[in-house]
Amino acid sequence: MMLALLFTTTNVMAQVNTEDNETNDEDEITVTDLSGHQEVIEFPEAMTYDLDSLLNLYMAKTYLSEDSDCNIRDGNPTYTKEEYINRLSRLPTVMEMVYNEVVQKFIDRYSGRLRHSVSYMLGASNFYIPIFEEALEVYQLPLELKYLPIIESALNPKAVSRVGATGLWQFMIGTGKQYGLQVNSHVDERRDPVKSSYAAARYLSDLYKVFGDWNLVIAAYNCGPENINKAIHRAKGEKDYWRIYPYLPKETRGYVPAFIAANYIMTYYSQHNICPMTTRLPAKSDTVMISKNVHLEQVAEVVGINIDLLRSLNPMYRRDVIPGASEPLPLRLPQTEVSKFIDMEDSVYTYKVDELLNKRSEVEVRDDVPTYYKKSKRSYKKRRASLRKRSKKTRRRSSTRRSRRRR
Repeated sequence: MMLALLFTTTNVMAQVNTEDNETNDEDEITVTDLSGHQEVIEFPEAMTYDLDSLLNLYMAKTYLSEDSDCNIRDGNPTYTKEEYINRLSRLPTVMEMVYNEVVQKFIDRYSGRLRHSVSYMLGASNFYIPIFEEALEVYQLPLELKYLPIIESALNPKAVSRVGATGLWQFMIGTGKQYGLQVNSHVDERRDPVKSSYAAARYLSDLYKVFGDWNLVIAAYNCGPENINKAIHRAKGEKDYWRIYPYLPKETRGYVPAFIAANYIMTYYSQHNICPMTTRLPAKSDTVMISKNVHLEQVAEVVGINIDLLRSLNPMYRRDVIPGASEPLPLRLPQTEVSKFIDMEDSVYTYKVDELLNKRSEVEVRDDVPTYYKKSKRSYKKRRASLRKRSKKTRRRSSTRRSRRRR
């Protein structure tokens, strides 16, 4: 049965419950349609992340801090519906940024409960947004898609979802490999900001070739193109996100509203008294190619680089080991340390190699000690039965020989 939850581009033919549903369940909101039916909309997982875990990331601890010069009152002003519609319409985007009560609920979440997370993401965006924009520009995609990782990962390159999606762009293993990202026991390129951004741009470009509508593209990015096709089929061929909305998974129903809200809050944060965290950009980095197995601790100790900085620059190495013997792999270093690494490369490879890289390539089998087998009762019975059979055959043969002699 089709649910009476139909949207227009200016308002929603449904009414969001006036009580604060977030106090009942932090991960979802409830929408009541004009017929009284209630629909549950899940917040994207990144909207439930603990701010303390984000601030514990190396880049945040080292290069982000509260703005001591921010003197605005930490309170969230209220605005009219018309003001929100006007602001959204003024965003310089290719994609439509519509207003409805569901979008409003997500804006309220970002400007209210998540305002300090927004402060973090505004600061962290200085690290990551230029990378996203460059990848999107290569594939000629709308640059507002740079805010997709806001709702995917809250700009946490190490984010792992409940279902195993990983990295800033939250790739599943299968999709990541399909778009050229290497994933094995040692390497997970879904966590590499640059490689994952180019893979995401390619994926978004391919999805647009299928659906031709950006709302459907980002919905498909969230729940997979198969689910979007099913929703279109159930909606009798409708290809408008707001028309197929009732047939989408619960989290995807909130995905486009959350994306619109992310674009809004990352632009109009100052109107909600949110101060970005101040950013000290890290020193420039460069890469060297490694063709031997090397542990990051070897590099850190010999070259004299903070191990956490190395991990932050090389988040794709899951166990601090670069398996360069399998194939040449990049090691990203502070630009000032590249020459030092090249000069000391041989020393790096030999430092504590037996301790840090102790996986053996050859072993001898010890065969100088007798091997004893403890036989079970069952095998003993089988052996006795086999011996009895042999004994019977032997007796038959002996009897046959004796009878022949008598003849």
